[in-house]
Amino acid sequence: MSHPEDTSANDDPTNISANPGYALGQLARAFGTSQTHADPETRARAEQKVARWITVFQGMLSGALQVGSRTPVASAPAWATLEVMKGGFATGALLAGGPLQAHEQALLETLPNVPAGAERAAITSYYLSDAGLDTLRQMVTSGCYRIDVPEEGALLVVAWLLGHGHADQARALLDTLGAYIGQLRFYPAPADRPLATSALVHRQTVGEVVRELQVLRVPSRIAVEREAVTIWAPLYDQVIALFAETVSGPLPALRIGPDGAWIRSPGGSPIVEGGWPCQHYADDWPTRARATLEAYRQLRAAHPQCAKPDRTGENFPTLRAYLEQCAADPAALNDRDVGRIRAILAAVAAKRGLPDSTRCQALRRAQRERAARLTQAELAPALIDRLAALPQDAGLAAVDELLEPVADEQAARLGLPAGQPIPAKLGLKLRRCADAPVEALIALGVIPSGEVLARVIPQITAQVSAAGIADADLRRLYGAIYAAFRRRRSLLLLNLEHQVRLRELPWVAAIDAFRANDQQARAQARQTLEQVAALALGGFPHQIVPNKLLQEIRALAERAELAMPIVDEVAADIFMGTFSEKYLRAAQRAGELLAGTLYERYYGIDYAQVRQIDDLAPSQYGAPTSAAFTELCYARAGVAQSGARSVARNGMVIEQEQIVTTHNLAVLARMLGLAATLELRPDELARRCFTWICRRQQQKIDAWQPRLRMIKNCAYAWRQMVFFLSLLPPEATDAFLEWAYAHLAQQRPAFQTAFRPALDGLALAARGGSLDAPDQRSSPGDARRLLGWTTERHWLM
Repeated sequence: MSHPEDTSANDDPTNISANPGYALGQLARAFGTSQTHADPETRARAEQKVARWITVFQGMLSGALQVGSRTPVASAPAWATLEVMKGGFATGALLAGGPLQAHEQALLETLPNVPAGAERAAITSYYLSDAGLDTLRQMVTSGCYRIDVPEEGALLVVAWLLGHGHADQARALLDTLGAYIGQLRFYPAPADRPLATSALVHRQTVGEVVRELQVLRVPSRIAVEREAVTIWAPLYDQVIALFAETVSGPLPALRIGPDGAWIRSPGGSPIVEGGWPCQHYADDWPTRARATLEAYRQLRAAHPQCAKPDRTGENFPTLRAYLEQCAADPAALNDRDVGRIRAILAAVAAKRGLPDSTRCQALRRAQRERAARLTQAELAPALIDRLAALPQDAGLAAVDELLEPVADEQAARLGLPAGQPIPAKLGLKLRRCADAPVEALIALGVIPSGEVLARVIPQITAQVSAAGIADADLRRLYGAIYAAFRRRRSLLLLNLEHQVRLRELPWVAAIDAFRANDQQARAQARQTLEQVAALALGGFPHQIVPNKLLQEIRALAERAELAMPIVDEVAADIFMGTFSEKYLRAAQRAGELLAGTLYERYYGIDYAQVRQIDDLAPSQYGAPTSAAFTELCYARAGVAQSGARSVARNGMVIEQEQIVTTHNLAVLARMLGLAATLELRPDELARRCFTWICRRQQQKIDAWQPRLRMIKNCAYAWRQMVFFLSLLPPEATDAFLEWAYAHLAQQRPAFQTAFRPALDGLALAARGGSLDAPDQRSSPGDARRLLGWTTERHWLM
């Protein structure tokens, strides 16, 4: 996939840094939104983004922010939770710092003589007093607390340690935190209800859904349509009726032929027959005409959204101009003007009927009924009202009763029609906070992607990670800290550095000392790992497992004591030019599963060569790397390791790494036995991949960059499809190809022509052929291997 903005980089792989231009580009986008977006709340949010991106940009230029480092803020430890913008850019703000929260303000009111600037230190001092420790211990025991960022669990751990006779460990933890107690919240927010622990999950809390419902707005398209139907259509009909009164003889009409079509003059214009307007006027006609024109002026001042009433060339403004003349001096109209009015009346009569006709009245009635239908935004208050009395920081045990039509009492109170049903789209929004098994939420479309699955899964893995902690209160506390930690946004990292791990948090390390990693805990972790992997592959077979979900998989593998080389997706713009040990190990595991299969043939991999690589050595970044594996990826991409580099060239190399490693598919399938032990039918997964590719490739995408991204994602889906097919016997692959050709034949002709070389390439490999043979690369119409990245124009563009 080529990028028009690619620029050459220094060929020294150590001379790589985050580009301030990215931050400047994001700032410019946010600024544009803040100035031009129609929704004031969207503009306000964009203004906040502008301020944060300015901080990032200034910090990068001044050196105050070392973007690309695990510790981009020099004054903050690695474990501190940073505010992180899109792309992994830290702003320098600490999420456990900042303005005092409501619960902090409430506690401060009970503390005497707290000087300005010392509020957080005073609160921490209170919690370390006898009374404060008692409060913290009660929170630990009851579970009535909430942890939004991991730091907020630290003093709860201290309270547990002191309450269980571990004063030395508590003091050591406090010594670590001491330098930051005046800056960060190390205490939780009190809550009225205990934390819930359940095997069920929800995508959002009730409060999050309520906030999303509150920002819904009537779409501008619907607002314009309503204005046109309720304001301008009646006035337009009134103008037409005024001119119809002035007709002498039959009302004007278009001449219709025997076939029902308009009869046209030699010049092509429809032939008008019937009487002529502007021939006689009732005594009060000028008064009514002027009243209609004045009504228009007043209504236009109050209703400016619909542009059609003033659009040049439209009948409505044309007739209003003639009405203005007739009201002042009918004799001012010439024959051409009267002919134009006559033609408009005839056209209106043919199109929908004149205002007093049954046809016109039926049309206007249907238009009003359609315009009167309430939108999601207008019915959202009914759901907000029903959710108001429920706990805002939890999910919903039951949803269906909340989706009942608007009852009489609620209708009267909210000004809604009684009996109005709740739209299905609002119901889907509400189901985002439904507590249900993950599988059910995927089936309902509440979890539509691997990225969303990654945000939900920590609700389960938090409990699994806490297994082995004997004390139930500490186990619950650990789970809450774990869930908060997983909400941290990842940093942009260079030099093969890794993200901060949970155990690096000092208060989590203190808890780990009380963990017994027994067989039951390991078995539970493995079982959950298998479930998560099956959900990712079975729910979204066309998507690579996102990095955020890989974090959960990696954590579960560690709990299960499984040595699984899980590899992350590497960003092409910060690729360091080499691969660490886990990439080689993942490729070798893939070779154990895929040697001699369709996957090896289709992608032209020599897995015997890969399995023989044994050259791991410490790199300049510290982490062991394999020069031979890196050279293999460069060679397969057809680019040189030395010389100028670009995003597209990096992407080509990374894509070859993903091909050789299968980007975790082989590791998960082989080590967990997913294909055999779980009901994941590879042929069905492959068909879903192909169906998704066909649908996605035919969506209308005009912009260059989104189209390139679409092709890259389709290449990912194609690779996963080939992997699933490689788990099948040859006869099953033949059946798939027969189905795939039939499915392709049902698509649009242009897409069939463009995409058939990809399917032909797969069929060639299935027959034992090679896509790397010279006779298979002679012309663009031949069988081709589908890849996502290129430095040239992609053949699917």
